[in-house]
Amino acid sequence: MVDLTQYHLTLLALGLTAMLMIVQLLIADVLAIVKKHPPGFPVENNHKNLLFRANRTHLNINESIAIFILSIAFAIAMNANSNVVNGAALSYFIARALYALCYYLNLKLLRSALFAISLVALIVINIAGFIAWF
Repeated sequence: MVDLTQYHLTLLALGLTAMLMIVQLLIADVLAIVKKHPPGFPVENNHKNLLFRANRTHLNINESIAIFILSIAFAIAMNANSNVVNGAALSYFIARALYALCYYLNLKLLRSALFAISLVALIVINIAGFIAWF
């Protein structure tokens, strides 16, 4: 039986990531309302447009959240090293939060580096799960 208390930071990162997603959705929606963007119409592909960047930020986390959740579930089910999983999960959240900020501010190079960090965090969580499985 897995003791979930050892993964308290992982579960915190999960909750914080959910809140981050809510904030990103609200930012994209409020910007669309302020800019009077008609609902249901695509946003113009233009990185100079804050609404585009806010929309992409929201869509981008939606593209990776399932991987984050599945990775955490796998690692916890395998009773992976909690220190590794906790650290990687918090790293994922911090990288995703800073990634969003960089996307809003159009800081392309830093945004890409933070995306890479979040990707490495996902890989680390999975590796910890597989090590525990073997």
